[in-house]
Amino acid sequence: MIDSTNNKNHNHKNSETSGKKLFVKYMVCLRDKIVLQSELDRLGFNYEITVHGAVHFLNEFTVDQYQELRKSLSKFGLVLLDEHDSMLINRIIQTIVQVIHYSDALPKLKFSDLISDYAGEETDSILKIFSDVKGMSVLQFIIIQKIERAKEMLLYEDMPLSEIAELLNYKNQHYLAAQMKKVTGLTPLDFKRLKEERLKIAGQQEAILNSGITKANI
Repeated sequence: MIDSTNNKNHNHKNSETSGKKLFVKYMVCLRDKIVLQSELDRLGFNYEITVHGAVHFLNEFTVDQYQELRKSLSKFGLVLLDEHDSMLINRIIQTIVQVIHYSDALPKLKFSDLISDYAGEETDSILKIFSDVKGMSVLQFIIIQKIERAKEMLLYEDMPLSEIAELLNYKNQHYLAAQMKKVTGLTPLDFKRLKEERLKIAGQQEAILNSGITKANI
């Protein structure tokens, strides 16, 4: 597994950092993640890898340890970001996720405006760093998140595709269907079939459980 919840206790004097979430540039494939985990383990860090790829340090560590980790990762062509850039990357990710996944409907706004609000003059450079960290552009990340939200609504809610497209600010349902096919290889109809199969399996399991309860009461 890539995620680590190592519970070893490390006591570090003159500690500078704890609970930080730092991103790594150029970590764009599974092998890179394995290398990262291996080096973190070797150097004795207590950490976990977040769902979006940040290293969440669970214990305090010194500047010397931070520099040692940076030097170690650089041998593999990986770059551990500093706290400032990591915070900006995290804010971009969390803003996109929050707006797309937790809004009743996407507001009529440009994500670039949201990003520039807190990145300011650093917007262009931080977007470049984002691409280096995630292995995709911010636009592609937004598209993937919108498709994930569309999949959720198809699987868990009884909503017509036209309504989903409107909520996610697509021009029409055909454009959404085409983008979903491009990203996932599946059409909205395919996901509806998956939903039917899941409901069928759940129904069968419920019938088995109810049958067992009935027999137990006889």
